[in-house]
Amino acid sequence: MSVPEQLRYSEEHEWVSGLGGDDGIVTIGITAHAADALGEIVYLELQPSEGDTVEAGEPCGEVESTKSVSDLYSPVSGEVTAINTAVVDEPKVINDDPYGEGWIFKVRVSDEPGDLLDSVAYEKLIEED
Repeated sequence: MSVPEQLRYSEEHEWVSGLGGDDGIVTIGITAHAADALGEIVYLELQPSEGDTVEAGEPCGEVESTKSVSDLYSPVSGEVTAINTAVVDEPKVINDDPYGEGWIFKVRVSDEPGDLLDSVAYEKLIEED
């Protein structure tokens, strides 16, 4: 299972793309490892809406699969700027393309997160699972 090098990762298996970009907006999703462990994702509930704020490490939704229900955590703090309604309507997209069309929401980051893992550290984390 590949772990894209350009992304940053939380210990709760979310990924972040676009850190350090000019507009401060990052894209967030769950990793292929998490999607695989969950099994087929059948329902996604997001608690924030566009314009709401999220806090790093705090729950911001739930992912329900054929195996279990898991909390979704925000890996960054900031204002939600977009929700991927396509994955809310058809959550299986996360299983099919977790790092592409399966993104979940976008956030304008208010504070640079200090505890995100690079791809090497994330690979070590999932090897221990």
